[in-house]
Amino acid sequence: MTASVKRRVVRAGGWGLVKRLIKPIPIIGSIFALALAGYEIKKKGLLPGAIHVGLDVTPVVGTAKNVIEIFTGDWIPDKPSANGAARNTTQATNTPQLKAARS
Repeated sequence: MTASVKRRVVRAGGWGLVKRLIKPIPIIGSIFALALAGYEIKKKGLLPGAIHVGLDVTPVVGTAKNVIEIFTGDWIPDKPSANGAARNTTQATNTPQLKAARS
């Protein structure tokens, strides 16, 4: 397995894996997608989130989309988080510096 596949499997975790496995079931998946509509719209933005939920709720289309996304990842990416950039900057500035060895 490549590093990206291993990372996806580890990152998926329990809840993410459950969501991805339940959504492809036609009727239950549609109900589940509607229940998570607010979360998806908040995570992806208004228009991309609405499109994502609309595709997930449509029984045949949503099933096909979710089965493919299990292997390829999300087709509609999440919006960039505001604190994600700040977190990376903080990590870069808090990196310990090596002191030059004195002879």
